[in-house]
Parts: sequence; C-alpha cells; structure tokens
Amino acid sequence: MSFEYKVVPAPTKGVKAKGVKSADDRFANALESTMNELALAGWEYQRTDTLPCEEREGLMGKTTVFKNMLVFRRALPDQADAAPTPAEDRVAETLEAPVQPPLLAKPTTDAPANEPHVAKPADNPVAAE
Repeated sequence: MSFEYKVVPAPTKGVKAKGVKSADDRFANALESTMNELALAGWEYQRTDTLPCEEREGLMGKTTVFKNMLVFRRALPDQADAAPTPAEDRVAETLEAPVQPPLLAKPTTDAPANEPHVAKPADNPVAAE
C-alpha cells in the first residue's frame, strides 16, 4: 500500500470560540480545527516535527529558526485496481508519442549546400558605404 503525505505548519496563534477562555484552550482549539479539517479531506495525522529553517535576517544575514510542522498521510488507491486519471492519460500519451527531429531551416543563399558562403560587398552593408 502506498501513501501520499501532506505537511502543514502548526498554528502559531489560538482561535477564539464559545466557551474557550484561556490562551492554552484557544491554541488547542486552533490545532484541533486544523486537524479536523484535514481529517475530513481523508488525511490521517501522523506526528508533529520541529525542523530547522534558514531565514534572512537584515540585508545580508541569515539565522536559523525552528518551525513546528504537522505531518498527515492518506492511502493512495491501489494502482492495479484504479483507472488512470485524465492527467495520467495525458502524461502517458506524451511519453509514448514519437519524438520528431527539429525542422532545419533552408539556406537563404543560392549557393550549393556543400560550398561555404562567401560574403559579397552587397551582403555587407558596412562595406557598401
């Protein structure tokens, strides 16, 4: 069984709601709302990770800050049972299509193709002046 993953930033501020008074309760409400929204879309919560992230500081400086990320996953349909989506069909058609060589431009002079082109005074506007 294959899975796809979704990583979203954890909320940094609490969300007010009826009966939710303290800052801790508001933060828990924000986290719960985020997790429930993703669960309705079929995502299963896995874990929370704290990861380093390099950010700009001032004009030239860089600093490392740590971000809390929520990791979710959901099962992909079994490839043997699932019919390909229209996007997958287009990708398959593109990969199966024969590659055509690029068209070459025809020579612009009347000189035969095996002889090098020699510039004449009329060909060079600077020399004609």
